[in-house]
Amino acid sequence: MVRSDARENRVRILAAAREAFAEDGGTSMNQIAQRAGVGAGTLYRNFPTREALLLAVYQDEVDRIVAAVPGLLAAHPPLEALRRWTADLVEAMRRKHGLGDALSPGAHQAITERTYGPVVAAIAELLDAGKKDGSIRDDADPGDFLQLSGALWRAAPGPDDRSPRMLALILDGLSARPR
Repeated sequence: MVRSDARENRVRILAAAREAFAEDGGTSMNQIAQRAGVGAGTLYRNFPTREALLLAVYQDEVDRIVAAVPGLLAAHPPLEALRRWTADLVEAMRRKHGLGDALSPGAHQAITERTYGPVVAAIAELLDAGKKDGSIRDDADPGDFLQLSGALWRAAPGPDDRSPRMLALILDGLSARPR
């Protein structure tokens, strides 16, 4: 059983690290502890290495994205829910790639293995909702969608960001057509 103050410290550390790494991937552990309002000992008890902290930030982000699916489906038609969810995934993946230099190849492999299944399951839930209401093709595959969407987070962000247009093309290809 984790004490409430320990849980709160962990949440604050993750939030501070997420913000700090988004601003500067080279932020030190001490800077993150200061930003979170905790001592270095508290930080290192929760995250013994910088890599452990980076992995936790990424895992937390994936958990948030996966957990958003039911709410999106409750608020939007399946294709729109998939568009919004994918746009969020693209931003998270861009941040992950920005942190990539700080992770060892083994850490990259570990986080990919740990997050692939939940992400594919979230995509499957979105696609299945569209198949059920007839807006998404019956042959739409979550693994294919994930592979296609990989091009989106590799598109250069900024004013010339092509990812929204590319996503529109992918979603158009997923749309069910009358036969």
